[in-house]
Amino acid sequence: MNPEKRRAFFEALKGNNPKPTTELEYSTPFELLAAVLLSAQATDISVNKGTKELFPVANTPEKIYALGEEGLIPFIKHIGLYKTKAKHLIETCRLLIEKHNSVVPEDREALEALPGVGRKTANVILNTAFGHPTMAVDTHIFRVSNRTGLAPGKDVLAVEIALLKRVPKEYLIDAHHWLILHGRYTCKARSPACSLCIVEPLCSFKEKNFSS
Repeated sequence: MNPEKRRAFFEALKGNNPKPTTELEYSTPFELLAAVLLSAQATDISVNKGTKELFPVANTPEKIYALGEEGLIPFIKHIGLYKTKAKHLIETCRLLIEKHNSVVPEDREALEALPGVGRKTANVILNTAFGHPTMAVDTHIFRVSNRTGLAPGKDVLAVEIALLKRVPKEYLIDAHHWLILHGRYTCKARSPACSLCIVEPLCSFKEKNFSS
């Protein structure tokens, strides 16, 4: 996909959704961090179901840490891998309290030092909570980037690097959300809705299928 097509690609996504954001429900950087930690290999719907009950009771590092794993688990038991996630979230709260004055750090290295926080999660926090032009490549973004020809890559890091180079600067802040939502609802893994896709004219997917 050449630069002209890439610009048209994101202009189309912007026209369809001018102010994209995460579907996780949160009101503070810490609530976002907690929600993202819980969202690994789980749907945003299931996470929101849990945080709607949890956050009115405990929505700060001190309050969640005070719950302990046993107190936290009833709120998140319906979410996959809940025992591991409870352990990570409680330990994350402890580290935020002891090392960061209960404030979510606006720093990649500090974020990735927290339990359960890898590069993708750090990128989500930096982008969504703090407005950094980062690219958190999940399964949806990886698929869309490769399928459309936007930023092909063999692994998530390769796709992340390619996207940071190829996405026009004025779209970088919102590109993460546009691509996730596009992959989640239109460019789906098994049954992509090409006939409904607003960027279909710019996409190489049908061309590849036809040639094969």
